[in-house]
Amino acid sequence: MKKNIVRVLAAALLASAAGPMVAASASAQVGGVVHDPRNYSQNILTAARTLEQINNQIKQLQNQATSLLNEARNLQSLPVSTLGELQAQIDQTKQLLTEAEGIAYDVADIRKGFEQRYKGTAFSGPASALVANAEARWKDSVGAFEDAMKVQAGIVSNMGGTRTSISTIVGASQSATGALQAAQAGNQLLAIQSQQIADLAAVMTAQGRAEMLDAARAAAAEAEGRERFRRFRKGN
Repeated sequence: MKKNIVRVLAAALLASAAGPMVAASASAQVGGVVHDPRNYSQNILTAARTLEQINNQIKQLQNQATSLLNEARNLQSLPVSTLGELQAQIDQTKQLLTEAEGIAYDVADIRKGFEQRYKGTAFSGPASALVANAEARWKDSVGAFEDAMKVQAGIVSNMGGTRTSISTIVGASQSATGALQAAQAGNQLLAIQSQQIADLAAVMTAQGRAEMLDAARAAAAEAEGRERFRRFRKGN
């Protein structure tokens, strides 16, 4: 609006400068002061151009300020984090797995346990040793099923915390003000998904361990039965 007013004023002055005063004289003296219409018009045009440049500079500064504000929003961190809760849930599941009784989740322990209770040497001792090994195998199977149920119960208890974490992150993502906050919310949701996958893997591992030990116990019982029958026949 200011720019249009200046341009109209300049045009009007130019029109007046091109009138009779210019035709009569290039300059006039009024009250002892020399007035040059052409010089006056040029000054008006210069002032108009200067004002237009100032307006353009003001717009550039406004655009730069807006850009800086947007960059500041994009750099703001998400005000909430569920990392601590997720780590606690993972630690709980890990602790339940490490509490496995009998043959645990360790290659050396598995090898040693099978050598002592499930393979050929376990059936070469006296009758008392056969009974002791059979009882140990039974304890292994029962303990493995108990461990699997503990892991399942622990993961079910984690579901409440997972639900709360998801609600917190989704709520924060809805009010995210910048790209960084949105990305951080997405990363935390992926972390929750990873924790759920880890829980599922833990359940499958514990259940698979129980099933394998029970199958090994059945195979060992069959081998023990054959050994007992062989000894019975030899004794007769």
